Amino acid sequence: METGGVSKLTLGRLPTYLSYLKSLSEDSLPNISAAAIAAALGLGEVQVRKDLAAVSDAGKPKVGYLVSDLIRDLEHFLGYGTQNSAVLVGVGNLGLALLSYTGFAEYGLDIVAAFDKNQALIGTPVDGTPILPADQLPDFCRTHGVQIGILTVPAEVAQSCCDTLVQGGVRAIWNFAPVHLVAPEGVLIQRENMASSLALLSYHLKGAK
Repeated sequence: METGGVSKLTLGRLPTYLSYLKSLSEDSLPNISAAAIAAALGLGEVQVRKDLAAVSDAGKPKVGYLVSDLIRDLEHFLGYGTQNSAVLVGVGNLGLALLSYTGFAEYGLDIVAAFDKNQALIGTPVDGTPILPADQLPDFCRTHGVQIGILTVPAEVAQSCCDTLVQGGVRAIWNFAPVHLVAPEGVLIQRENMASSLALLSYHLKGAK
């Protein structure tokens, strides 16, 4: 899959580069090489150089990248300077944890409301985010121009919630439900497959025995 000329694999590595660069102390040298980034992150130098070339022309031979310029270019490419309104659907344990996380703002994500069918939750804000009735979801999304939906609902209702988000004009869905979702062309679905990640860990441990 290509995203604006950049592969999905490359796109997935860019936040890692950005996080590492931001973690460097103020006492660090102002410049950094692709080789140094690769060594710090356990990646191949050629891969790092290729990834960064896709989003920044700040690199110079024998000098490397000016860290501040590279951070700026990565943030611009990833759209972190733009606030994107999002809604969360499903205020269970995972939903509550995501609502309580304060780091999303750094990545340009603003969860403006959460939705649930449990009437006991309605009207009780979570860290300032209002919880609204599920039947208000599509109208709210249309009225507020919401572009991103976060699904933290059981698998059996995930598709219907996805459909409702699409009806509300949402164009990107972050899916935490353990199920494959179908959406019209032009709607991106990013699934967080925890089972897949756990399988990799289990396989690694099995091979180590």
